[in-house]
This record gives sequence, structure tokens and C-alpha cells, in this order.
Amino acid sequence: MTLGAPGTTLLTGGAVVTVDDHGTIHDPGWVLIDGASIAGVGPGDPPEAARRAATVELDATGAAVMPGMVNGHTHLFQTLLRGLADDKPLLDWLRDCIWPAAGEIDAEAATAAATLGLIENLRTGATTVVDHQYVHADPDIDDAVCRAADALGIRYELARGWADRNYHPPLTESAATVLERVEPLRRDWHGASDGRITIGLAPLIPWGCSDEAMVATTAACRSWGGNVHTHCAETAVEVDMSLEERGLRHAPWLDSLGVLGPDVQLAHSVWLDDAEIDLVAERGASVVHCPVSNMYLASGVAPIRSMLDRGVNVALATDGPGSNNRQDMFEACKVAALLQKVDHLDATVLQPEEVLAMACRGGARLLGRGDDLGAVVAGRRADLVVVDLRSPFTAPVNRVPSALVYNTTPRDVVHVLVDGRFLVRDRSLTTADEPSVVAEAEVAARRVLAAAGMETRLNH
Repeated sequence: MTLGAPGTTLLTGGAVVTVDDHGTIHDPGWVLIDGASIAGVGPGDPPEAARRAATVELDATGAAVMPGMVNGHTHLFQTLLRGLADDKPLLDWLRDCIWPAAGEIDAEAATAAATLGLIENLRTGATTVVDHQYVHADPDIDDAVCRAADALGIRYELARGWADRNYHPPLTESAATVLERVEPLRRDWHGASDGRITIGLAPLIPWGCSDEAMVATTAACRSWGGNVHTHCAETAVEVDMSLEERGLRHAPWLDSLGVLGPDVQLAHSVWLDDAEIDLVAERGASVVHCPVSNMYLASGVAPIRSMLDRGVNVALATDGPGSNNRQDMFEACKVAALLQKVDHLDATVLQPEEVLAMACRGGARLLGRGDDLGAVVAGRRADLVVVDLRSPFTAPVNRVPSALVYNTTPRDVVHVLVDGRFLVRDRSLTTADEPSVVAEAEVAARRVLAAAGMETRLNH
């Protein structure tokens, strides 16, 4: 299956949740899509000019039309590793599951994992995925996953991961090697497919990266306008490790190297203290909140309310299927809200509208695209999701943002558009054969885990 050219599509009758600066909801409303962009949005019935312009008119009555969400941090290769390391803290989880399997993943297996993982994201309302891709046993993996994303039509940022010390040796590379290997990837893919595919660099974890390599790779990434993506203050143990070795917590360490800035994406950030939150806000960096993974690994509760109040841009993410075990952005929305409520013992501490803003607007700003993604506003890219509000899981709907955050599941996602193209239409994927993708991922998982000596039910 291949991507068709985007046409002129008119969505009518739905509740248009714009996630604009004022939180406007047109219920009912209409959205006109012209090519890859949103041409018009408004309340009630569309003007006749919009009807005349449309080549396709789709009745969205009983549904919500919302911006596509941004999954700001995942590891697509882990799609093959679901459920293998339940009930382990982070460092044990890495040693017992991730490291053994990662060394056996080749380009074919990575393609199978990425394709299935990206389909999962689309079906859960994510039109953009940031993939912290740090597995390079096969030098062709990065190119292969970019091809997979391009073929599906999703918006995709490959955060090319690396560590140069203190890490599993097969996953360790020098800065010189990283820069040599990323150059053809940057040349071929950064800004490809009308900007849908982008490339950044992703220092894996502070304790796995030397000061010198951080400075060199950040400078290179900034030279082509890429984003710098890293795990930050995910666990208290890692913060203690940094204090013992460097005498600095994670954010001050990044700042001391000149790294912390508006193009920096800080995944997790569970254990940032107040001074670090102020520093992150001052430097304009973004935090990527992964509430389900933080609970799964018992890493802690990120101080999201404090971050938002201090002006930090917060995006939302699932993390990888190895520590979730799903990539469901609606689940991430619900858990983000509930986790703050129970942590603060305050049922009002985080509202559904704020969570949707994190998932959409916060994700757009994370990518440096706050002006053209993340809202249903004329002139922005037509990355949209249409959600059934008349299912047994959502109806009756008294407040649309509440239904989207607390009720919606992947089975309620009816249509997904990226750059004006239907990638999911009437709950069916349009750019790949889904059963074949699932079968290929199962074969790949069996092969990888057998090579790693990890017994699973797939091998029986």
C-alpha cells in the first residue's frame, strides 16, 4: 500500500476540540482540510464555499475532532519485548531484559517492531512519534525504521541514541562513531517527506555519557537543527549517581556543558527539584512526562503541576512497550491526570483540558513546531484524530474533554489523518496490511528472543 495525495476534505457535525490558545470547542463544528493543511475551522454548519471546495465530505456527528497527539518518548524496538521484565526496577530491567535482547535485533527485526509499534500509536491517536532509538547492532537499523515510518505516513522523529561509557558494551559507541554513523542518516532523512521525518541525537542517560561526547554530539545536532533527547532524572538512584560522580544533579550538569536549551527534550524528569524546574523553565527546555512507565518501574511521581506552574513545557508520552507495556496515548492522558490527583490529594490539581494541551500543544512545542502542529487551527498541518463519542465506552458525553481523557480507548478511534491523508479510515489502516504486520512481528520476536536465550510462550 502507498500514500495517496491528500485531497480537500470537509469534516462536519462533530465536536471540534481545537486545543487553541483559548481552549475553544465548536460543538458542533466543521474543519476544512486542503492538502496537508487545515484551511478553515468554525462552529455550526460549514459555509457553502467550504462545501463547494471539498472533494470529500465526512459526517462526524457524534464524534470529536481533535489534534493528533504527540507520543514524545518511546522505544519502538521494545515492541518485541512486551511483558518480559514485569516487576523489576529500572536498572534490573535493563540488565535482565533490554540488554540481552537488544544485541540480537537486526534491521529486519527492527522494521517489524517499528511498523507494529507505529500502527499501535496511530490507533491510539498519536500522529507523531519520537523514537529514542539506541539499538545499533546492525548499522542498517536506523535507516530501516525511518523507511517503515515513511511508508506508514506517520510523522516521526528518530532520536538517534548513544552511550559512550558505563553501559552494555555492545550498545556503546564513541562520539566520533556516533557522528560518523548519523551523517548519512541526517543527509537522507532529516526533513524528508515534506518534513514528516526528522533526525535528532539522543544521549541515552547521564551516567552513560561523558562530558566531552555530550558537548560534541550536541554541537553537531544543533548544526542541522535537530533536537537533543535524553533520559533525565528518571530515578532517585541515578540522581545520586550523578551527585556522587559530578557533584551536580542532572539539569545543572546539562546546563554546565551548555547543552540545556529550547531544543532539549528531557524524558521522565521525575526527580527534578525546584531549582532544576526553574532552570529548565529559564532555558526553555521541554519535559516529556511518561506516567505509566514511571508507575510500572516504580520510578516515582513527576512534579507535573509544579512544572506547569513554573512555565515548563510538558509533553506526554507512553515510553517503550518494554516498560508500559502499551503505547496508548489516551491511557497516558488518563493516568497523567489521576497520578497528579492522588499524589497531591487534590481532585482538581490537573484538568482534562490541561492534559490534552500537554498531549497536543506540549508535544508540538517539544518538536520545535508549536506554530504548525498541535491544534485545530487554520494554517496548521492537518494532523487530526476523529473519536467516536457514541460508543458504550464514552456515551453519554456531558463534557467532551473529560470524555477524551477519562473514557476514550483505542477502539473509539475512527479516523486518523496526517498531513491531510487518512492513515486510519473507518477504523481500518490504509497504508499497511495489519494482520501481516502482526505476524511478522511475532516471527521477529521469536527469532530475537531465541538468539538471546530468553524463553517465552512464542517459542512453545
